[in-house]
Amino acid sequence: MDAVIQQKVANWLSGSFDEDIKSEIKQLQTANPTELADAFYRNLEFGTGGLRGLMGPGTNRMNKYTVGMATQGYANYLKKSFPGQVKVAIAHDSRNNSRFFAETTAKVFAANGIKVFLFEDLRPTPELSFSIRHLGCQGGVVCTASHNPKEYNGYKAYWDDGGQLVPPHDKAVIGEVEKIHSVDEVKWSGGEENITIVGKEVDEAYIQMVKSLSVYPDVIQKEHDLKIVYTPIHGTGIKLVPQILKDYGFTNVHVVEEQSIPDGNFPTVVYPNPEESEAMSFALRQAEQLDADILLGTDPDADRVGIGVKDNHGKFVLLNGNQTAVLAFNYLIESRREKGIAQPNDMVVKTIVTTDMIDVFASRNGVACYNVLTGFKWIAELIKEKEGKENYIVGGEESYGLLVGDKLRDKDAISAVAILCEMAAYEKSKGRSLFQKLLQLYVDYGFYKEHLISITKKGMDGQQQIAAMMERFRNNPPSTLAGSKVVTLLDYEKKVQTNLLTSEQSPINLPKSNVLQFITEDGSKISARPSGTEPKIKFYFSVNAPLDKVENFEKVEQELKQKIETIIKDMAL
Repeated sequence: MDAVIQQKVANWLSGSFDEDIKSEIKQLQTANPTELADAFYRNLEFGTGGLRGLMGPGTNRMNKYTVGMATQGYANYLKKSFPGQVKVAIAHDSRNNSRFFAETTAKVFAANGIKVFLFEDLRPTPELSFSIRHLGCQGGVVCTASHNPKEYNGYKAYWDDGGQLVPPHDKAVIGEVEKIHSVDEVKWSGGEENITIVGKEVDEAYIQMVKSLSVYPDVIQKEHDLKIVYTPIHGTGIKLVPQILKDYGFTNVHVVEEQSIPDGNFPTVVYPNPEESEAMSFALRQAEQLDADILLGTDPDADRVGIGVKDNHGKFVLLNGNQTAVLAFNYLIESRREKGIAQPNDMVVKTIVTTDMIDVFASRNGVACYNVLTGFKWIAELIKEKEGKENYIVGGEESYGLLVGDKLRDKDAISAVAILCEMAAYEKSKGRSLFQKLLQLYVDYGFYKEHLISITKKGMDGQQQIAAMMERFRNNPPSTLAGSKVVTLLDYEKKVQTNLLTSEQSPINLPKSNVLQFITEDGSKISARPSGTEPKIKFYFSVNAPLDKVENFEKVEQELKQKIETIIKDMAL
């Protein structure tokens, strides 16, 4: 074993660590030295979103000590940034150890003289974002690894607007966390009187806020028996989704029993992610048996939502994140206009890799549509920037994230479920399904089809291989894709847009990010984005074509699918 790793292990065995952690390390020394090396070969990085990693002993794992050191660094920065009494809110999901990590975080903040509002039990991430604003906090933390497998946990840090950390605070907090070199620098206890347990009163305020988002409560009254199937996939959604749907007025809600109990082992799934059809299979089966109108699933911390609807043949299909966003954005723009509550300064926000179909119908409806970098924190940042000047309605991203209204600043699957069900009721009152509505939107605005592939490069040189792939595309962009000229290259790392036909350049007014986008003459868009945390690169494909009538949907869809396959082949992926 590497000498540096051996020294780290020795430090933990002789230092101020609990005996049970030391016992686990000794066990690994004999039973699994490879895993021990992985647990200590580096420090678990506190990135711009916080911590995320496997649970266990070691500097490269989620445990009491890595969480405590991160909290001490964050506490130091909060106290520097806000003179006077600092307040934070803390929540957690259903994962194994999430309560323990939340309590550890609360104790460290409290020992630093910070006032802590700790939720009594598991709560959805969006409620944590809401509570920061509602309780007048300067920061917050939620202990969750979102939709990762059961072996993982994480720690997301928030700022006083209820959004995740953005510049300059993200890098500044990282700097403070990196200054904590020893567990002995952490204030572990001594301020318990600073901790206040919260629960029902915040729930009630949050529920009232979600109820205020409804555009057509009268339509729900008429269609109250809309048949809804919902799965929380063993997560926090069970705490609020059934209650919200009841308060909205829906009377025919069926919760998937096998996945209704919060459980950090996620016994019915491999990945507790509504993007995965396997995770939604129980809901799909129940929806088919009940002949439901809509099925919905939320991930463990209830910030992502997936939906299923019946297609033209009466078969249940899962919509992707782009299709869900198209329906939600369009409903809020259309229904507000129809009801007479649209404002001239209404705006919507999406990420640069989310379907451009939203830009098209927003423009045609006279609504400003802004594009930001991938990551919901950038949507939150734009809402903050435009506050008081423009009226934010909805934001979203292709990875199953939506935020309706501006009373919190992170993606919110709880309010999204309510609005998506209202939307289904609205369409049903017009005599059509959500799928039929989607096809009509394709006829009205053009048929946009998206596809995503992730390529993992394993091994020690995985990151280098991905870096080399990005450089190749950056320096030698493809000249044609699927027979259409590549006319524009957007390089978000260099913050430059280049017209490849004229070599004319213009600035990109977004923060620097290692993303490339190629746009072809016929309007196809391909985005390349490496992961910042693992040896993986994602390619997003978006192609479009006119759809003259609904009856031609399957034919045009097949043509677009083949086009994407040709582009993938042309890029040698």
